[in-house]
Amino acid sequence: MKMIRLILLIFCITAFNSNAQDIANHTAGLRLGDSDGFGAEISYQHLLSRTNRLELDLGFRDSRGYDAVKLAGLYQWVLPISQGFNWYYGFGGGLGSVDFAPIPSAEDNDGLFVFAAGDIGIEYNFDFPLLLSLDCRPEFGIIGYKGFSDNFDFDVALGIRYQF
Repeated sequence: MKMIRLILLIFCITAFNSNAQDIANHTAGLRLGDSDGFGAEISYQHLLSRTNRLELDLGFRDSRGYDAVKLAGLYQWVLPISQGFNWYYGFGGGLGSVDFAPIPSAEDNDGLFVFAAGDIGIEYNFDFPLLLSLDCRPEFGIIGYKGFSDNFDFDVALGIRYQF
């Protein structure tokens, strides 16, 4: 019985070590998705510990109906799936500013909004310094301009980042 436990313990330690992935200290690139018209975001990730990182995203949007800028920050846990593949989840929030095109019946067309966000996704680390990811980020409006803060947005995006 003790031998079976010892073999099982050695197997678990070996499996854990063989699946451990090195997460890059820094990544920078683009996050391409769509939620409230934010089609592209400049993205930066910073490693905090072996399995945790901070992600900051800055999105701009210039459309016919409005101009907007959005800043999001997320704390993430990164866990290995298999060689090169990881999955991650996290939470955070952000703020933004929107300027709507003039509408004759509207009282105020500008606004600041604040939101809370979750994040879950998968990523692949290539042998060269490229990281591809696909994630889902639900965003919940907390305060701010009506239409950007009082609703739920489900953002799905592809991330293309350089690792350094």
